Amino acid sequence: MGRIDDLRLVTRVARLYHERGLSQPDIAAQLHISQAKVSRLLKRAVQDGIVRTTVSVPLGIHVDLEDALEVRYHLQDVVVADSLVDDEGSVLRDIGAAAAHYLETTVAPTDIVGISSWSATLLAMVDGMHPSTARAARVVQILGGVGNPSAEVHATQLTRRLAQLLRAEATLLPAPGVVGSAEARDVLTEDVFVAQAMGYFDEVTIALVGVGTVEPSTLLASSGNVFSDSELDSLRAAGAVGDICLRFFDHAGRPVETALDRRVIGMSLAQLGRVRRAITVAGGPRKRAAIRATLAGGLINGLITDRYTAEHLLSDASADEPATLARATART
Repeated sequence: MGRIDDLRLVTRVARLYHERGLSQPDIAAQLHISQAKVSRLLKRAVQDGIVRTTVSVPLGIHVDLEDALEVRYHLQDVVVADSLVDDEGSVLRDIGAAAAHYLETTVAPTDIVGISSWSATLLAMVDGMHPSTARAARVVQILGGVGNPSAEVHATQLTRRLAQLLRAEATLLPAPGVVGSAEARDVLTEDVFVAQAMGYFDEVTIALVGVGTVEPSTLLASSGNVFSDSELDSLRAAGAVGDICLRFFDHAGRPVETALDRRVIGMSLAQLGRVRRAITVAGGPRKRAAIRATLAGGLINGLITDRYTAEHLLSDASADEPATLARATART
């Protein structure tokens, strides 16, 4: 068969398959050739550039930002939610909805999901979830949820509602996030129910955490699970820019170790670093420095955020690369 006849057959097979929607067996029967040859001709159509595959990205989908963040910060999972305006309320809703879809579509029946308390973004995630076929083995509260009675309901409902939606067992952490002294923490962690909950920390396979700043959010402040103003000043003086589960870190994502850390009842940064999927669900202008620090230090390996924050993280990324690469190497 001549070159032009060969190309004619390749083109005809390609058009029958891609434009008319015929199956490979139907094409083989119509052209009186084998199905194996049809398959070979379709592959050749791609190799010769007769058929070209293009992906038309829908408006509001930011796969370019997701790919860039994955590469730059050595992340396993990135979801960038579209936000029309860069304000805290809109961003919170958009990130919550994106996180809800992510969890519903990626959780496995064997997963143990850890969720931190006192996060408005995680509450928005749970609010955005719908009854589905998604299942998990257990949902564990990874930061103490006892506090002001009016705010305490938030922490327990967050864990219980997520467990119900995932048809999983719920394990609450019946203790404050912050206690008055290291001695009080030691006493509380000896409680059988507190110890049982904390025993699951090392078994968590998906951790969903918010990111806080040194200045506590309205929700956290209302819970009573906060340090005093003078203690927060001491954290700032030590270089703290943010926290995960009330474990503070500096601009490079290095833990800020002070005596205050001994008063927290919750998952440690070291434990978070061992979780297979440790995902920060956070965004908005107020939290960008803290989010960037978590990435710089490799504290998490997944991120769900808004497009404005994603653009900010990429524009400022060059200063973070040495620290990020060092932490990424340490995790491998």
